[in-house]
Amino acid sequence: MVTMQQPTRPRLVTAEFVRLGVAALAYFFADGVLLPTVPLYVEGPLGAGDIAVGFAVGSFSATALLLRPWAGRIADRSGRRPLMIIGAATFAVSVAGYGLADAVPVLVVLRLLTGVGEAFFFVGAVTAMSDLAPPERRGEAISLFSLSLYVGIALGPPVGEAVAGRFGFPAAWLLSSGAAVTALLLARRVGGFEEAGLDDAPHGPGRLIHPAGVLPGILLLTGLWGMGGFLAFVPLYALDHGLPGSGFLLFLFAGIVVVIRAAGARLPDRLGAVRATRAALACIMIGLVIIGAWRSPVGLVVGTVVLAVGVALATPAIMMLALQDVPAHERGSVMGTVSMSIDLAFGLGPATLGIVAAATGRGGLFLVAAGVAAMGLVLVVASTRRLGARDAVALDASA
Repeated sequence: MVTMQQPTRPRLVTAEFVRLGVAALAYFFADGVLLPTVPLYVEGPLGAGDIAVGFAVGSFSATALLLRPWAGRIADRSGRRPLMIIGAATFAVSVAGYGLADAVPVLVVLRLLTGVGEAFFFVGAVTAMSDLAPPERRGEAISLFSLSLYVGIALGPPVGEAVAGRFGFPAAWLLSSGAAVTALLLARRVGGFEEAGLDDAPHGPGRLIHPAGVLPGILLLTGLWGMGGFLAFVPLYALDHGLPGSGFLLFLFAGIVVVIRAAGARLPDRLGAVRATRAALACIMIGLVIIGAWRSPVGLVVGTVVLAVGVALATPAIMMLALQDVPAHERGSVMGTVSMSIDLAFGLGPATLGIVAAATGRGGLFLVAAGVAAMGLVLVVASTRRLGARDAVALDASA
């Protein structure tokens, strides 16, 4: 009797993949340190209110939004590593300068410069990851790679709060800047991806906005809008409800995302991007409603858990959908297009939700953010037929 051998699945976790993940971890730890410290610095030493908090937190996204498409084009023409190195260096220099900010406008200018680093490092790193991943395991690769982001968010905020509380805000800025320098040094050693299809790239100007990234970008925007408000205002919302700080909540949020993306890394590949996106947006919507309507420490914890489940599924599923059938020399452009939504969500999200908080209270901003997620859920349901064919191809490839 002849037995049929199952085809061997292509290897995903290689030495280069791990090096890239560690470099990203150092960068996102640097980013995580800033999450609670920037809003606390604005409301504390700078003596400003909710609107200023929203603009200071989100202002880095203005330059990141403008530069991500250009970063994607550079990644497709010149390679991924230069973007990561320039991005980490710019981030480190700008954050070190936060210690000189004695007024909100000065901090906003420095945050705009931080956005330059964000655009370059993120696009370079996520495009390099897509090069290293086998196509049929790309959803799994995004899930595993994103662990670096959420481990950074899990560890950075409590460490940042502790350092700022004991040694002052300048020490937190130096810690974040030093972590970004570490990311720069690690990125210099990452390779194995720059030759992947780049020789086939056209030499013309190319497209800044890639059509394959538009609809996924809109869906990602609706999912992350509320997350941007959550990260910006939960340090203050936690204090409103008598909690000593937000470090625990941010650790819980990021920890749940890490567990789901590690233990369920293959879920987007198995479910298909459309079904995973529907489930993600539903959880994000429900979690934000709980946080905004159940105004107590228990409600804040429960809502954070549900929100984290949705975020854990959203980004891998949506990015997998965007990258399907895209050649290597266009992946940077697609990622530049999709990741613009991150800047819109974390820039306009905190800014607009800060205005809502000033008018209705901080609970109201989470309810408004839930409405944005609901619009995304309606859109993905309405687009199921269009997206379903691409999903079927991905499911066949991963079977």
